[in-house]
Amino acid sequence: MNPRRRSTSEAVGAAGGPGKPKGSAPNSIPWPPIIYVAATAAAVILNQVRPLGGTPPWAYRAAGLAVMAAGFALDCSAMLTMRRQHANILPHRAATSLVTTGPFSLSRNPIYLGNTVMLLGAAATFANAWFLVVAPFAVGAVTRLAIRREERHMGETFGAAWRDYAGRVPRWLRWRLGSGA
Repeated sequence: MNPRRRSTSEAVGAAGGPGKPKGSAPNSIPWPPIIYVAATAAAVILNQVRPLGGTPPWAYRAAGLAVMAAGFALDCSAMLTMRRQHANILPHRAATSLVTTGPFSLSRNPIYLGNTVMLLGAAATFANAWFLVVAPFAVGAVTRLAIRREERHMGETFGAAWRDYAGRVPRWLRWRLGSGA
């Protein structure tokens, strides 16, 4: 492993790490982008067939745009973090680094979380409640077809480092209810 890379980030490289790369990718098909595009298309088509929404006040559209922008910012931040740590970003390719910093310290899947947040924001932005209907299906499909396979791959590739990270950081997002006192 490149010692300089390890010392400048908290990435754990696959080569020389606790687990050896298996040479196999978690998926042969890049499911997440396909699923999120399909969910978006479904919401748009369903709204043409049976509209769910109306013309919201400008404040709803502005709030929706802000939510979409937050999801996009999360996506970009996660992608830049992966790039800085020389990690593979393609969901159908083998992992090259275990990234645990930046948005990855809050969610093990900040890109998928950002995509989901954008779907939710689109509901208000475009006055299309179908986005709220398709979002849970997208989350379920991404979890089943990509995340579980990716997690298995990460466990095989990074061993104890992955297990420690997965034990600290939630798959999607941790919700804190109450004061916790």
